[in-house]
Amino acid sequence: MESYLLDWANLLLRWAHVITAIAWAGSSFYFVFLVDGELWAVHGGGFYHPVKFNVRPPRLPEHLHWFYWESYTTWLTGFALFTISYLWSAGTYLIDKSLMDWSPAAAISAALAFLAVFWLLYDGICRVFGQRPGGDKIVGALVFVLVCIASWLACHLFAGRAAFLLVGAMIATAMSANVFFWIIPGQKKVVASIKANEPVDPIHGKRGKQRSVHNTYFTLPVIFAMLSNHYSFTWSHPQNWLVLILMMFAGAAIRQFFVMRHGWKLGRNANPVKYALVGVAVIVGVAVWLAPAKVTTSGAAAPTPATYADVQKVLEQRCYQCHGAQLQMKNMRVDSPALAKQHASAIYQMAVVTKVMPINNATGITDAERALIGRWFEAGAPAP
Repeated sequence: MESYLLDWANLLLRWAHVITAIAWAGSSFYFVFLVDGELWAVHGGGFYHPVKFNVRPPRLPEHLHWFYWESYTTWLTGFALFTISYLWSAGTYLIDKSLMDWSPAAAISAALAFLAVFWLLYDGICRVFGQRPGGDKIVGALVFVLVCIASWLACHLFAGRAAFLLVGAMIATAMSANVFFWIIPGQKKVVASIKANEPVDPIHGKRGKQRSVHNTYFTLPVIFAMLSNHYSFTWSHPQNWLVLILMMFAGAAIRQFFVMRHGWKLGRNANPVKYALVGVAVIVGVAVWLAPAKVTTSGAAAPTPATYADVQKVLEQRCYQCHGAQLQMKNMRVDSPALAKQHASAIYQMAVVTKVMPINNATGITDAERALIGRWFEAGAPAP
């Protein structure tokens, strides 16, 4: 029953998280178009002419729409999802004993520290260098180095899938903290000054814009990290930390193209296609690098189909402890010929195609055993 309830919580939180993340990222992408002033647009049968006012508008309307609940709800649902998916079962999903053999409490504490420490260091970098001449480039370089260090550490301390997700959550925490600690408080001070008919300090707008621009470059790297848990060929690679860094860099480069594209059409900057090409080139390079080695079969005998008796030994050693009589994780049991045949497709997908199971390879399944399961499935999953 606990597993069933956790599955429902996972589904509903994931649903809410995706909905609010779409709302947050969508509004962020839209307002980036307005960074330099105004935008004429056509959508849904109508024409729109939003205009940005730096410092203060000529007149403050009675009702303002504040864009912050999208951010806060995305972070809250994401953290809740991370809690039930990884922290709740840290010994299974967060810890890889071949990397770090520590207690669940220690692993959870370290994971939470990643979220807090990254924000403190990132915020410190922005405070110290953000307002200096050339500060944006200095901040960009230092934050990139910080992300690289954090990615390397995470992939050497935690299970690969959890490490990728943790780095994404770490950056997303900084994004939401930017909204909570800087963007919204600054906007509230501006509104208060306007209502009191006092001079508006432009520093609030400058800081808000700076953090908002950071958030838009963080978005695509975070989305990649969140999606990567479905693709084990990324986080299971021996140099998974480098895979993560390269893919996040590619996302940021492609985002730069979209940020500058409208300005190019209006003649404000050069064609930014070079950034998109760099991002695509990095992705293609990573794909070529991670491609599985070709197996030469010329002159070799065709592989012998596997029987259930062969596979049963592997299932007993590697799978029964989580999918047997005593425990059925994900409501899945494979400790009989009929049950193994019933779940043959899922076994093949999880153990052979994606190699997600066993989680963190806790039971030590070998590549030869995975291949054996593959031959059994391709032979029609025979069972006596």
